[in-house]
Amino acid sequence: MDSPMSPAAVVSMDNMLGLLRIRVKKGINLAVRDVRSSDPYVVIKMGKQKLKTRVIRKNVNPEWNEDLTLSIADPNHTISLTVYDHDTFSLDDKMGVAEFDIRPFIEAIKMKLDGLPDGTIITKIQPSRTNCLSEESSVIWKEGKVVQGMMLRLKNVECGEVEIELQWIDIPGSRGL
Repeated sequence: MDSPMSPAAVVSMDNMLGLLRIRVKKGINLAVRDVRSSDPYVVIKMGKQKLKTRVIRKNVNPEWNEDLTLSIADPNHTISLTVYDHDTFSLDDKMGVAEFDIRPFIEAIKMKLDGLPDGTIITKIQPSRTNCLSEESSVIWKEGKVVQGMMLRLKNVECGEVEIELQWIDIPGSRGL
């Protein structure tokens, strides 16, 4: 029996392309939402899937280094990342939002590049008005896998960035890429 949070419960295997592991690395210069600091956590949403990191108390430069895994059926869906400030006695405050597109990452995986030297850059994505990148993002070959690091600038807030890294996980029995 699948638990409610297992990827198989979210998307059936024949519709699924695979899993996207999002490593939420850290927040940088996040907004202050309590008196002198904030208690930030990150929520990642795609379609009906919603995952969150742990709360880090009193820190506007938190280091989560936490892996969140989404099951991917359609890579055309945008993924949203929202940072919240945890409050005990009231609703949690929003500390900014960022969306990101996984299509360039998926295209790089589809190239089936095996045996590249470690650190080879497959493609680069430039910051633009249509994405939340605060700096150039590279899709690279690292330790036999395709990974993409991103520095996301949070919107609807006075300051803050979140660093993440994407990695693809193939699932036996899924449709695959």
